[in-house]
Amino acid sequence: MIAASARIHPLSVVEDGAVIGENVVVGPFCHVGPNVVLGDEVELLTHVVVAGRTTIGRGTRIFPSAVIGGDPQSIHHGGEDTTLTVGERNTIREGVTMNTGTAGGGGKTVVGDDNLFLAYSHIAHDCILGNNIILSNNVMLAGHVTVEDRAILGGGSAVHQFARVGRHAFVGGLSAVAYDVIPYGMLNGNPGILGGINVVGMSRSGMDKATIHRVRRAFKEIFEGEASIRNNAAAIREDYADCVPVMHILDFIAADSDRALSSPNRGKA
Repeated sequence: MIAASARIHPLSVVEDGAVIGENVVVGPFCHVGPNVVLGDEVELLTHVVVAGRTTIGRGTRIFPSAVIGGDPQSIHHGGEDTTLTVGERNTIREGVTMNTGTAGGGGKTVVGDDNLFLAYSHIAHDCILGNNIILSNNVMLAGHVTVEDRAILGGGSAVHQFARVGRHAFVGGLSAVAYDVIPYGMLNGNPGILGGINVVGMSRSGMDKATIHRVRRAFKEIFEGEASIRNNAAAIREDYADCVPVMHILDFIAADSDRALSSPNRGKA
């Protein structure tokens, strides 16, 4: 089904079965597969491939040579009917690749709203991404990675499969993220070392100085305390029950995960 207001260049292919919303623009030399849904006001500039069982949300713009909804790059994928869902108002720059999920990983890859994916960044199968995230050029997310709201990953950084990157975290360029990065954390290097709190990002988000100071104090108590990181985190929970950002960190640490935690000292904990 193609909305009457959609504009599809005659040199593009939109296969039967695709759903094309209102005011969609499909530029020249694009290919839209039969199980694709393009929401209202989506724009494919040129030489864009949208394949698989993929849904693209309203107002998302996709730049040349991006391949969205390709099969997962997994030896365990046997052609199962899995999905990719991309939210609204995303900007997907040149050469970006996003894969559908795998049957063994839940069957879906999910991307939220208002994200910016710079050239040649890669989102592998079964990743779950939130909102207002920035992946800089050549960022690589392995399978089953979770990236929370407003995280920023610098150019050329790579995230190990099953790792989590918390909200408002900052990962420096060329960093290797082998272990979970706490919310508001700042990680750099290879192997990645947790260097402290992303104060600049927190300030830019509108967080007041008093709250930032409490987060920094909690960080020290968690990672410099005498007990283990998880025990230190549990011990301060009551003291910071009224501080939402600290509770984000404590809940993140307490949650089940397939990866260890990045730390300031050994790289993991």
